[in-house]
Formats: sequence, C-alpha cells, structure tokens
Amino acid sequence: MEVEKLITSKMMLPGSNRRIHSVHRHSGMAVAGLAADGRQIVARAKSEATNYESVYAEPIPVKELAQHIASYMHLSTLYWWLRPFGCGVILGGYDRDGPQLYLVEPSGISYIYFGAAIGKGKQAAKTEIEKLKLSEMTCREGVIEIAKIIYKVHDEAKDKAFELEMSWVCDESKQQHQKMISNAHFSFCILASYNSKQQLYAVGYMNSIMLLYYI
Repeated sequence: MEVEKLITSKMMLPGSNRRIHSVHRHSGMAVAGLAADGRQIVARAKSEATNYESVYAEPIPVKELAQHIASYMHLSTLYWWLRPFGCGVILGGYDRDGPQLYLVEPSGISYIYFGAAIGKGKQAAKTEIEKLKLSEMTCREGVIEIAKIIYKVHDEAKDKAFELEMSWVCDESKQQHQKMISNAHFSFCILASYNSKQQLYAVGYMNSIMLLYYI
C-alpha cells in the first residue's frame, strides 16, 4: 500500500493532514479520498478495537476489524438521509494468523490482498505491484520497492509536489504498527538500489515518509 499526499500549498507544514493512522498497536489504516470522512472511519476503527480488547482481553483480529469497518461504511448507503463516505481505506495489521491487508470500498465491500492501491493513479500502481514477487520479499525490501513505485507513477509535469508517508507492521517491527518519521535507517538500502541521478534525487526528497506494507 502506498500513500502519495499532494502538497496543496508551499506554506503547509510537513505532517499536516495525515493520510495514515494507527488504529491499534497491531494495525494501521490509510485513507484515500476525503480526509474528513477518513478521520471518522479511523475513529470508528479505534473504538471497535478498544471495545473488543476490553471485552475479550486480546487485540481484535484484523479480519474482524475489517468486517466492522465495512459494515459501518455500508450503513451510510442504506438510508436516504445519509450520504456514502467519500473515501476508501486500506487496513493492515498483524494477528495470530500473520500479517494481513484489507481494502474497504465506500460501498462497504472489503477484500484481502497481497498488495493493493486506491485513489488517483491506482491502476498504474496496481500494474507495478503485480510485477513484484511479494511472497519472496522481506518487509524491508518491500518498503524500497513501494517507494520506487510511488515515484515512478507520479507525473511531475501534471501533478503537484507530494509528501510520501510510510509505516509498517511486520516481524521486524515486532508485529507492531510503526510510523516511519525518519527514513535515515532506510537510506542505505535505497542508495544501494538506486544508481541514476533521478533515483538519487528521490532519496533526498523523502523527508516525511510513511508506508504500510504487508507480506
């Protein structure tokens, strides 16, 4: 999963209007679409996760959390006085069944994926993701490949500048959802993979970087 957050103003501070949120210790969520709607979905996901843990004394399974979020989003399509949510979300987490990645559409349908993309340019990103051998890659390798894809599908001639957000949840992160506010510990991996001037420029541009990636 990748998040390309467009910078609408040069006066905007880095980290404003975040698109990736922590839902629970073991799970996180990325939003594409209306950010305000996305915050409501994140708040509901946090509430579901907290309530489940208070009742069962264990973290909520990722599959069950995805089903709750899908039902919540579907509810807004059933009544005439409600409007559908103007965003889609990708939920990822780690539980007893291992790492999992779910895509939930505004209609309330959810799917489980090896890799997924939503929002603007999703088709180009999906095409690139399908070329990756995700089952043979480590999470650290996946972070590098996803960053490459984001810069590859970004059209500098048409699109505005953007801020790349990343986070991960895997064995290396001790099965916890962690935000990557600094890319310093990934720089050596990216530099080892990039050898053209354009690719090296991308390393310098990745100031505030966050990604959710699951294998």
